[in-house]
Amino acid sequence: MASVEIDRLIRLLARLPGLGQRSAQRAALALLKRRDTIMLPLADALAACAERVRACPICGNLDTVEPCAICRDPERDGGLLCVVAELEDLWALERALVFKGRYHVLGGTLKALDGIGPEELGVDRLLRRVQEQGIGEVILALGATVDGQTTSHYLAERLQPLGCTVTRLGRGVPVGGELTYLDEGTLEAALHARQRVA
Repeated sequence: MASVEIDRLIRLLARLPGLGQRSAQRAALALLKRRDTIMLPLADALAACAERVRACPICGNLDTVEPCAICRDPERDGGLLCVVAELEDLWALERALVFKGRYHVLGGTLKALDGIGPEELGVDRLLRRVQEQGIGEVILALGATVDGQTTSHYLAERLQPLGCTVTRLGRGVPVGGELTYLDEGTLEAALHARQRVA
């Protein structure tokens, strides 16, 4: 029904996270209808990113300069390192404007069944970085999933002998959250992480 070019566009769009076949068709149609205002500028942006954007060799962030802007920022606390699983996690923390240290992107979590071990995540590179840069505190900002917890436990064991403080993000009741709507795991974490009031 569609030309080879349109069919290829739809198939490529359908590979993107959150887009199935029908969503990809709608996106392709929107692009084709707005060729000058959306499609051509998007094609230019994609080409520029493909040509210039690279992973930072230090932290794994994406940027057009090496090292990335975060690693080069002299205002950041070089003794504070936040370890995240994915780049989206780094971007979420940056969006919140709450962290002023440096980052390390693992590129995933340990998953033995999928063949993702410490080598695939570059754990040795993280350990070398902590030693060579004299990092004082490593914050493990990994998800509260089984894989995230397994990875956090493994990293904590490997980091302890290096003399740095190893912490993790707090867990529990979110700001504005009502107990009625929280799952059992969140409630359990909140009870275990309770703090003295007075």
